[in-house]
Amino acid sequence: MRELDALLELLAMLATDVRTLALFALLGVAAVSDWRSYRIPNWLTFGGALFALVYGTLAARTPAAGAASAFGGLAVGFASMLVFYAVGIMGAGDVKLMAMAGAFLGPQQTLMAVLFTFIAGGVAALAFAIHRRRLGHMLDNVKTAAQGMAISTMAGIRPDGSLHVNQSVGKLPYGLCIGAGTAVEVLAHQLGYV
Repeated sequence: MRELDALLELLAMLATDVRTLALFALLGVAAVSDWRSYRIPNWLTFGGALFALVYGTLAARTPAAGAASAFGGLAVGFASMLVFYAVGIMGAGDVKLMAMAGAFLGPQQTLMAVLFTFIAGGVAALAFAIHRRRLGHMLDNVKTAAQGMAISTMAGIRPDGSLHVNQSVGKLPYGLCIGAGTAVEVLAHQLGYV
């Protein structure tokens, strides 16, 4: 019975909380856009981040604490994905989308959202590879990348984590994973699980 009460409370909160509604709407639009065109529009990420920064600053008990939380979440979301963009694994839109979500969530929740996003990304990559009958190829790529990084680390040189296009299993619209991972984190947080 406790779970039902928590679920009803969550649904009521989602229906009345402007920040959560805006975040879910932006994540939904980003996921659909990424699915259709492999692009996440800048107006969405920059506009969403601006809304989150202003709203977070003005709606907090003190504007300084609200601004610190919003800017801290933005920085955590951006920094956590930037390394994957730098090695060519992720697109710039994905980095900006996670930064935008971070501005809504604050730094601590953003770290958990990134973790949930990586889990969603792993599940999606496995499903994608299985669907395309390329699971063996994907596992070979993971093995090759891990070996390359281990050898580079032992040799003291910077690893090259990028794969050649002809070696790729395919392109995954990661905006879906960011949307799913962030939504699950928000729901789990509201239910008190994280």
